[in-house]
Amino acid sequence: MDTSMIEGGLNVTLTIRLLMHGKEVGSIIGKKGESVKKMREESGARINISEGNCPERIITLAGPTNAIFKAFSMIIDKLEEDISSSMTNSTASSKPPVTLRLVVPASQCGSLIGKGGCKIKEIRETTGAQVQVAGDMLPNSTERAITIAGIPPSIIDCVKQICVVMLESPPKGVTIPYRPKPSSSPVIFAGGQAYTIQGQYAIPQPDLTKLHQLAMQQSHFPMSHGGGNTGFSGGMDTSAPTTSHELTIPNDLIGCIIGRQGSKINEIRQMSGAQIKIANPVEGSTERQVTITGSAASISLAQYLINVRLSSETGGMGSS
Repeated sequence: MDTSMIEGGLNVTLTIRLLMHGKEVGSIIGKKGESVKKMREESGARINISEGNCPERIITLAGPTNAIFKAFSMIIDKLEEDISSSMTNSTASSKPPVTLRLVVPASQCGSLIGKGGCKIKEIRETTGAQVQVAGDMLPNSTERAITIAGIPPSIIDCVKQICVVMLESPPKGVTIPYRPKPSSSPVIFAGGQAYTIQGQYAIPQPDLTKLHQLAMQQSHFPMSHGGGNTGFSGGMDTSAPTTSHELTIPNDLIGCIIGRQGSKINEIRQMSGAQIKIANPVEGSTERQVTITGSAASISLAQYLINVRLSSETGGMGSS
């Protein structure tokens, strides 16, 4: 693959987003921010780190390609250094690879995987890095994580190749960025806005509101533009009329809706504010009955989220 458009100083402006654990980020920031300050000064890239009250944080690198990759290799070296220092008192004989996660709009993952997985296979083979594209979108977003592991030069080469694909295939439609949340909190919809409840406060969630609007555009339920809490009522809005909607899902796909130990279905319930019941399997039937109950807006959002799960399962977008 030709990465010369990136390496040849063709000054394309790029943005790379990395998803990291708080501990890794702490090491990159360094004492009194010295480490990240040095990275900014030496690379010339803009390095932005999301708020610190979450178990996960996002590091955004932006700027011309040469600056970005200078900053990127400094981050990789820091992670490598941390692994080496953690090995000093360890009995493990082999050093674990450097592992990191890129955050990429889901609409670009198809180009990255390629027909029948040919593109991702080529990237794995030419760089020697392990690359895995997550089958699921990150919570409350339209982005996926790409996990890359290997030795520093392999990782850098791999990310360059991924950037080339992303420059050639820009994202389609609306991208709702992933924003790590402190911890899961209940979601309510009122007056067309989504809020999470934290303690005694309702905190507006513009990304969830946007997701809700997307769902409404794609659903058959009319948007009501009257005053008060109509239109988007969910969870706690008792004034909205409750209706029920039934759908059937093939047995072999029900697992992707339920998720491990019910995690996916609970996420859909929480985000939509709807009640969702999955009937027990009926002998001889290849489908399961699913009943969604709630306001029209809650039902449409639940349906939209279920469809997103189904299309990611059947669209061949999972890791190849």
